Amino acid sequence: MTELQSNIRTLYAAAKALSKQLENWETTSQIYQDSLRAAISSFEECRRLADQVSLFSPNETEDDIPSGDLQYLSIDYHLGELIPKTTTSTRKTTLQQAQQAYERYLGLLDTYSLLSKSDRRLYERYQDDRDTFSILGSSDPSARREIKVARYKQEQELKRKLEHLSHNQSALQNDDSALRTLYLTEIQFNIHHTFHALDLISQELKILALAPPPPGPESLARDYRQRNGLTKDPYSDRLDPPISQLLNGSKAGPILSKEGKPLKPFVLLDNRQNVRSGVFKADHSLPTMTIDEYLAEERRRGGIIDGGGEQSGVQEVVDEDDMEKADLATMKAREWDEFTEANPKGSGNTLNRG
Repeated sequence: MTELQSNIRTLYAAAKALSKQLENWETTSQIYQDSLRAAISSFEECRRLADQVSLFSPNETEDDIPSGDLQYLSIDYHLGELIPKTTTSTRKTTLQQAQQAYERYLGLLDTYSLLSKSDRRLYERYQDDRDTFSILGSSDPSARREIKVARYKQEQELKRKLEHLSHNQSALQNDDSALRTLYLTEIQFNIHHTFHALDLISQELKILALAPPPPGPESLARDYRQRNGLTKDPYSDRLDPPISQLLNGSKAGPILSKEGKPLKPFVLLDNRQNVRSGVFKADHSLPTMTIDEYLAEERRRGGIIDGGGEQSGVQEVVDEDDMEKADLATMKAREWDEFTEANPKGSGNTLNRG
């Protein structure tokens, strides 16, 4: 083993240990971000050293790779997994960097024919259209559900196999075949997660493409001038002027000069007395009129209608001496009698009769 290969082994083990420790810290903490940057830097250094010593060659096959070096095929996978967690650059740039790392990973595995037939078809679909790539592909709900169930079962099977193979670490050090099987199974598990990550990245990039562009320096400077009243153009779309403009009589600027000389007229208000009067009072709005005054106001506005209740059943007594009202009452009673004779009870309901 050369010195560079020994450095790769040390850096790779340290980077994986840092990646594992990230699960113990909050993503917003400083130690998390520092460890994240250190892990990414270590994986990038591993990739640089691997390229320097030509650890992987397109002229080789999977059988030509030593068992101990199979794990270094996943360097770009770990980079693609860690880069989206950073906050140093814009989200779109971060996602594109992670996407490129996953593409390098799949391309390297495709060179060694480590992609299964189904994964190879997914990789070809991704290469055809990166922007709209989706694992499900079909728009048929039943087909999409079958794909989800199949991939979930595949993931669980690979997870159980990994747990079984990595259970005895001491046996792996002496059994080259078991170590090779472990790394190849880990690669298949990483491939499964790679396509899932590329699907999520594609969806998020489509959402970011719909977002408005960030404001430039000129718009930020213009907003600052508007907030501080530094604009030269007095025109404004506001229907009501700002409070500061109303209080200052539409004249901006200080009230007193540096020497204490008044620059414009102002009124001294007894704010202390106003604050003092508002201390010892109820914390709710008190009534401004009595109930009788409210009812009188409502009756004046026509909000109260008199009548109804028991008074509606009291018939008006007609004064016998008032011949005009007596004739009206007689005519009303006669019209009612004629109506009841012409329209007997039940005459209008003929739907249920034979």
